[in-house]
Amino acid sequence: MLRSSSRFVRSWLTAAAVGSLLVGCGSSSEEPANGKVKPTARTEVTVEPIKASTELTDTNGAKISLKKEPERIVCLFALCDDILTELGIVPTATNSALLAHPDFLGEEKAKEVDIIPGGFIAPEVEAILSHKPDLVIGLGDTHGKLAPALKGATTFWAMQPETWQDSVGYLRDTAALTGRTAQGEKAERTFRTKLAAAEKTPSDKTALIIYGSDENFGVATPEGDVAASLFPKIADYPWKSRGVEGSYSLEEILAKDVDVLFVETLSFGDAEGKLSEKLAGNPLWSKIPAVKNGDVHEVNSEAWAKGRGTRSLGIVLDEATAALR
Repeated sequence: MLRSSSRFVRSWLTAAAVGSLLVGCGSSSEEPANGKVKPTARTEVTVEPIKASTELTDTNGAKISLKKEPERIVCLFALCDDILTELGIVPTATNSALLAHPDFLGEEKAKEVDIIPGGFIAPEVEAILSHKPDLVIGLGDTHGKLAPALKGATTFWAMQPETWQDSVGYLRDTAALTGRTAQGEKAERTFRTKLAAAEKTPSDKTALIIYGSDENFGVATPEGDVAASLFPKIADYPWKSRGVEGSYSLEEILAKDVDVLFVETLSFGDAEGKLSEKLAGNPLWSKIPAVKNGDVHEVNSEAWAKGRGTRSLGIVLDEATAALR
């Protein structure tokens, strides 16, 4: 069974868990699918105009109203960093490592952005407020508890993305609040165009995303993981949410005849080494078709598991489609 620390992290990695850290659980109660995934509706490339606004309602039902466009924004999770980068904005501070990715700011420039101490789970309120932010953006089920402590000193916006459509919606909302409407429309159009192109020629290979720090791993599901929500459009993805947390085994993976396996190694404490290398100690690992054929891909967990925005998802699409050819 996936350890609580691993589950918790993946939840915040995804909205259902990275929503509760994503633990690969969504709202469906179905067991892993046994048949081929049916094609989903084609992605619309047309982008509706974004209108500048100073008000919105967040995922927790709180009304957000700003007197002016926010200039100092603190990010408490990676989707915020992703969105701001797409809009040409550098966050005042963050507690994510996503900005160091070469397709974002890169390691050197990312060092210029202050890191909020306390980690993802418990960012320090005093440190957040020391940056005098106009707006603080966090994950609803993890950072919503900070809202009372921030009230009166700044505006807190809770997001809770579960699908790529949610992420696009948050991009549009942020573009409206910051007055970066043209940048928001461009970023959305770029992503939609890339996704539409990928789904025109879906792969007939079976793919799966697993994550974790050791042999106690999780499986990302389209119902609860933003990156995995793209896969039914581009490949056979034979796994659905169970609706509740449960154990995952290599026997189950083996039964799915997975052709291409994407692996997100999540680090906890002193844990070192790649998840795929640790799973290699299990004799069943070598029997999985993807392992036999050398189609196991260790991916960047900052972009694949935590980013969840249009730029990160563009990276996922590029890497996934290349591996699925």
